[in-house]
Amino acid sequence: QPSLLPKQRLCSYYLFTHIVKSCILNIVDKRMRIARMMTVAASMFVTATRAFGPSKVFSHRWTQRALGSTATAEILTDSDDTSIYARDADALANLQSPFLQVMRDRGFLHQCTNIELLDQKLLENQPSSAYLGFDATADSLHVGSLLQIMILRHLQQSGHRPIVLVGGGTTKVGDPTGKDESRVMLTDEVIQNNLHGISKVFEKFLTFGDERNEAIMVNNDDWLSSLKYLDFLREYGTQFTINRMMSFESVKQRLQREAPFSFLEFNYMILQAYDFLELHRRHGAILQLGGSDQWGNMVSGVDLGRRCEGAELFALTAPLITTSDGKKMGKTAGGAIWLNADKLSEYDYWQFWRNTADADVIRFLKLFTELPLEDIAELEKLEGADINKAKIVLADQATAILHGRECLSQIHETIQTMFSGAKGDLQSTEALPRVFVSSEEVEGDGIRYLDLLVNLELATSKKEARRLIKGGGARLEGVKIEDENGSLTAKDFDGKTEVTLRAGKKRAGVVELQ
Repeated sequence: QPSLLPKQRLCSYYLFTHIVKSCILNIVDKRMRIARMMTVAASMFVTATRAFGPSKVFSHRWTQRALGSTATAEILTDSDDTSIYARDADALANLQSPFLQVMRDRGFLHQCTNIELLDQKLLENQPSSAYLGFDATADSLHVGSLLQIMILRHLQQSGHRPIVLVGGGTTKVGDPTGKDESRVMLTDEVIQNNLHGISKVFEKFLTFGDERNEAIMVNNDDWLSSLKYLDFLREYGTQFTINRMMSFESVKQRLQREAPFSFLEFNYMILQAYDFLELHRRHGAILQLGGSDQWGNMVSGVDLGRRCEGAELFALTAPLITTSDGKKMGKTAGGAIWLNADKLSEYDYWQFWRNTADADVIRFLKLFTELPLEDIAELEKLEGADINKAKIVLADQATAILHGRECLSQIHETIQTMFSGAKGDLQSTEALPRVFVSSEEVEGDGIRYLDLLVNLELATSKKEARRLIKGGGARLEGVKIEDENGSLTAKDFDGKTEVTLRAGKKRAGVVELQ
């Protein structure tokens, strides 16, 4: 407006340009937000100038504080310089605790509450207890959870005590984060089966026991299922405001998409915050670890501990890992990369890492292996086809941590046999996924190739298996399968107890005759 003072006009321009930039970055399905934020900005500017005068409004630092509620949250969310490595560079440079140094140097850090004080606490209190939560939504964790498990592993190696929290209670509610619709309600029986499945993998990465820095595993169903609703509301409900809960990203995203958001799911953040308080009371936990999508819930836990116990608690998040092409870590065209061997063979797990994109290799070596940073720096110098050497190191190191180093010789032998064109002795196929068939099943018409390819997870569906055969990518014992409606019969075994099916050059499975 022409009547505004020059400084007011400049401040107005500052506010609007930053907010419009934020809106443009979030333009898809958010047109209403633009109008709303413009109104908020104008109202805040006018109110501020009347109350404090143009000189104070013009102050950059004051303006940042004034916009802190809604607009600045959006700006900071979309800004390129919100990484902790840029925002808290001085604090990171002076870290003293071995755990935080490892987190910093290997790229695990994204957000942290008061990292300088946390650094001091970790130095003073050996061991300190920190926890990570895993809901039981499936009977195995996949690679998407591996980053968090590696953080717990580094925590223990730094002399601290990891607490693995399995969500027998919170799984009954369902985490709404990143979801457009409510999760499927699981029965108690399914949840228990899933808890058993996900619990097995932690023993591969952590040492459990009663010593001071040995890991423990707890189930939040032990305290959540016994809560009395009215008592819980009266004691803790006053510590949470709807205003703040509505500002959480998981809530805003669901509402902006006009997707149903049940009261059950809305309670998830309260239960997650209460978990932190309960773990502090029971096991002395001072730090919650998690993915950056959990930040709002985690900060609520820190705040609840301060309000209820006067406790100094901390939250630290790692970035959500995507591949260089923007895809979510943990899933491929062939399905999820499971951590349990009964869901995904050691060979397929190795191949997943071997197929890492060139641009991701060094980053993944830092995050998913324990290879010294000096060795990774040497591998970073490789160029062209030599980058494949770094990929093999990544595959070997990551597979050895999960499945043991002894499986690597079988994997390498299998690969050598496959690429040499050999038809494979029993030794060379031990690492491959396999299915078992009876002699009765292969008599007569036998078992269709389409079914076998799907059962071996060489194809995600019969439609994909059919395309594979049509394209000439399916082979039985090195011989191309021509008939998409063909079947495996007894004569194909030719006196042997197993045959090998291949999908392309790198994937194979075994059909074994019982």
